[in-house]
Amino acid sequence: MLDRPLRARLGPPLTATATWLSNRGVRAGHLTATGFVLGLGAAGAAAGRWWWVALVLWLASRVADGLDGAVARAGSGPTALGAWLDIIADFTVYGAFVVGASIGQPDARVALLVLLWTYYVNGATVLGLAAAAASRDATTGDEDERGIVLTRGLAEGTETIVAHALLVTFPAFMAPIAWAFAAMVGATILQRVALARRHLG
Repeated sequence: MLDRPLRARLGPPLTATATWLSNRGVRAGHLTATGFVLGLGAAGAAAGRWWWVALVLWLASRVADGLDGAVARAGSGPTALGAWLDIIADFTVYGAFVVGASIGQPDARVALLVLLWTYYVNGATVLGLAAAAASRDATTGDEDERGIVLTRGLAEGTETIVAHALLVTFPAFMAPIAWAFAAMVGATILQRVALARRHLG
């Protein structure tokens, strides 16, 4: 829901930063790997109940993730392999963070397990829709400069960043936060099912 307006607002400074990094030899793959390692570090910190460390590492990992595509465009251009590696890294980090939080806060495990399940289903719907649309040369209205078309919905990357930040900022309320975000992801799944019926039916 917030990804597109946020990208529009942050576009100029993001492009300037990406160009500066690219001119100094930083490549998109370096940033994808950095975001991946920082994200796994955040998951480990959450598992150890180092909540503020987890928060800092999580936000730092998402900054790196937000820059990798911009650096690719500022350099030799994005590649299909780079887009694939980026989304694999994202899904791995998202899942690891939820697992880490569930280890650190056992009372929230059921809610976090349900949240992880909604991630699994949502990932299948968004990637399945992207693959089906591409195979039929169909459009979903979400095409942009990214290597893989991720259809819009109530819960996107920005909302996930905020939700995970809230989980470790307010660990005592981790269960209700996880339940609320699981409901948002569930609504997003239904949105994408309806979109698939409209564009692929």
